[in-house]
Amino acid sequence: MLKERGVPDFPGMLKPRNRNTIASMKSVLKIENLCVAVAGKPILKGVDLEIRQGEIHALMGPNGSGKSTLAYVLMGHPKYEITDGLVTIDGINILELEPDARARLGLFLAFQYPVTIPGVKVADFLRHAISNVRNPDRKEGEGLIPMREFRKELKSKMDELGMDPDFARRYLNEGFSGGEKKRMEILQLAMLRPKFAILDETDSGLDSDAVRFVSESLSRLIGPDMAVVIITHHERLLEFNKPQQTHVILAGRIVENGDASLAHELHDQGYAGVRSRHPEVAAEEQQPDASPLQAAAPAAPA
Repeated sequence: MLKERGVPDFPGMLKPRNRNTIASMKSVLKIENLCVAVAGKPILKGVDLEIRQGEIHALMGPNGSGKSTLAYVLMGHPKYEITDGLVTIDGINILELEPDARARLGLFLAFQYPVTIPGVKVADFLRHAISNVRNPDRKEGEGLIPMREFRKELKSKMDELGMDPDFARRYLNEGFSGGEKKRMEILQLAMLRPKFAILDETDSGLDSDAVRFVSESLSRLIGPDMAVVIITHHERLLEFNKPQQTHVILAGRIVENGDASLAHELHDQGYAGVRSRHPEVAAEEQQPDASPLQAAAPAAPA
């Protein structure tokens, strides 16, 4: 647990000992003893993770283990109750912030089931989103990124990703196929350039060609200024994005950490070996309940 606390700049900001040293370092997303419940039922039971800019992490686990719960808690979904723990980005306690403030700090979530927003064009959505992220102090109604600059950047990113320009004139996810929705998530990622991107089973429901597009596109976007957490059951998204660290979550606890070879083992052999090595945790597994997200999916943060 971090000890020095205070609110010098942001609500929930932990005062660093040396600001110059902190500024010269890569940003860090730190999760400490995170415990989460839904309707009184514990889901996450003391999760610890540390993710630095530029790193690729794979988070794997069986259904109902808490993978998506972790993703949505980090982004601020209101259905979840934080019962203990701390999550910080560079000393700022993001659990005290609204989802839009978390996005402004550099956090991004690619949804497993992207929501449809009728009447809002892709280009308009992206222009407002990147204006808010790049100018965190911007108030609603104030100036957006200049149109000429925005169009030039959007065209460049769409060309890089091999996307039809007409895509930007469509309403957000309305009438999109599963593959098009995931392409939209990747386009957001390319335009927003977050410090920390969480991909919640982005390969779910996609055919082989669509998965390959997502995997290759992601590999072009990842760099020293972006960390990526890939939540997945398979190796398909990891084909072009080899993780430096692989984490296995079981019954709400991270029980194993390794490199890309651990992800390969899980893909080939499943979770029987993990359960046999951690029988006490495996005994806590229950049949997954209906997620509150199925009842009310959150809007994408801008």
